[in-house]
Amino acid sequence: MTPLIDVMLVLLVIFMIAAPLMTSSLRLDLPSSAAATPSDAPQFIALAITPDGQLHLGDETLDAPALQQRIAGLARANPALEVQLRADKTVAYGQVAEVIGWVQAAGLSRIAFVTDAPP
Repeated sequence: MTPLIDVMLVLLVIFMIAAPLMTSSLRLDLPSSAAATPSDAPQFIALAITPDGQLHLGDETLDAPALQQRIAGLARANPALEVQLRADKTVAYGQVAEVIGWVQAAGLSRIAFVTDAPP
């Protein structure tokens, strides 16, 4: 019985270390900020803009109209939802502002900009 418990605890530690690494599979070159602190929002959605302009909601790639519909549906379900926006630093400011406008038009006002901490 003891060896099985040891194996189970080792697997638990491996999954605890590996799980946070699998949450963000998009490769983005995020801007860095000394004021970057993690958010404690209990419920959030991850929205990302890749350097080529593709929009991602979680792990799903969407076009602009589909993204607007999904955000509107999520906003109706939970108006206190936070949007964590990850935009590559090469993405044009106009596109980021357009996405923020879609989020605000859907009724969500909590928007967090995800950055990398400086080295």
